[in-house]
Amino acid sequence: MHPALALAIAYASGSLPFAWLAGRAAGVDLRQQGSGNLGATNVFRVLGWKVGLAVFLADALKGALPVLLLPPRIESTIDPALWAIACGIAAIAGHVRPLFLRFRKGGKGVATAAGVFFALAPLPMLVTFGLFVAVVLATGYVSLGSLLSAVVLPAFLLVTQGSRAPLFVVSVIIASFVFWTHRANIGRLRRGEEHRFGKRSRS
Repeated sequence: MHPALALAIAYASGSLPFAWLAGRAAGVDLRQQGSGNLGATNVFRVLGWKVGLAVFLADALKGALPVLLLPPRIESTIDPALWAIACGIAAIAGHVRPLFLRFRKGGKGVATAAGVFFALAPLPMLVTFGLFVAVVLATGYVSLGSLLSAVVLPAFLLVTQGSRAPLFVVSVIIASFVFWTHRANIGRLRRGEEHRFGKRSRS
């Protein structure tokens, strides 16, 4: 398989708009409901935890599967581990700017990035995900859990793999992107206005 084709498939996988599809199935446009974000958190908020969990798992899988399945099929002299990282980045990019929604705004990429890193670094990601769950349950803030996870995962990779490891470098870049996409959430957290997990809204 040509590398460009593999990256295109990874991008298309990430572009699958499961949150949008879940909203359409329920008769709502999630871009006009709740936070307006096409991510699992907004699905939780608007459609409930069962649909939200299904969307979270689907979004994670669309990041993990390209990482696991595509690199061994790529015809290249470059290390397959590097192609795995590249496929993961392509999938995250697809979630944020979905091909199937004409490259309009998608989600913030957290669930898809979680799937990518579960495939690339299972143990560090398992620890990070445990922290995420603990923070969300303790505070009710999904955004806070996401932001803290974006700090902890690179720190874990720095200790276990070193500062020159490609995966550590990519984790720092993605963490920076997570902070950028959550800049409005950070403002609301500072003002005490951030939405808490478990509150459903249709407005």
